[in-house]
Formats: sequence, structure tokens, C-alpha cells
Amino acid sequence: MGPVIRLLIVDDNPMIRFGLAQIFSTADGFEVAGEAVDGEEAVWQARALRPDVVLMDVSMPKLGGIEATRQILAADPGIRVLILSALDGQSQIDRAHAAGAVGYLHKSVEPEALIDAVRTAYSTGLPPG
Repeated sequence: MGPVIRLLIVDDNPMIRFGLAQIFSTADGFEVAGEAVDGEEAVWQARALRPDVVLMDVSMPKLGGIEATRQILAADPGIRVLILSALDGQSQIDRAHAAGAVGYLHKSVEPEALIDAVRTAYSTGLPPG
């Protein structure tokens, strides 16, 4: 087995955070290092916890996921940010990649595909898929 991938889950919806935490808590090779409810908390948590991968929502109160991604990567370019959003327009995807996200997935993604995408983001830093 390879290294344990430490995750920070960022979403303003508590059910989404809970579901993601359940998926990764039961998958081999992952540790949920923390959770954040908005972009401001995500930036703070990323600095404090230094996760390997951040699963980031786009639309959140206080600070959106795109700007939070930009701030997280400005402080620590070694963190991989993977956007997981209900929004799927090309402009959102382009903005996410411009901010430094390594991938963009729709929230309808199957759990196994999400797990694979996080592993890919961690190991290569390239957009999954």
C-alpha cells in the first residue's frame, strides 16, 4: 500500500461533507484531515493542516471555492485542489484551472471515480480523466 492521502473536505452543505467523509474514511489509503464550511475556513484549515488534497466546492458563503483555491495555492503550491461542484459550465472549469485546481468534477460523480480522481490528483497533479 502507498502513502496515506490526507484530505481537506470543503463544502457548505453538511450532508455533502458527511457523505464525502464517509466515502474516504472507508476507502484504503485516505485520511480525512479536516473539514471546512466555506472558503475562508478552507484557507485557514489548509494552512493549519497541510493536507495533500483539498476537495473544494465552488459556491460557498464568505469566500468562494475559486478564490479559496487561489489563496491556498499561493500559500502552499504543493497542495492539490480538486474542485467538486454542482456547477458544470465551461467558464467555471476554466476559472478553476486558472486558479490552479488540478481537476474539476461534477458532484454526480460515482464514489469510485471520485476516489480514483483524488488518487490521480495526488500522484500526478494532472487533471483526472
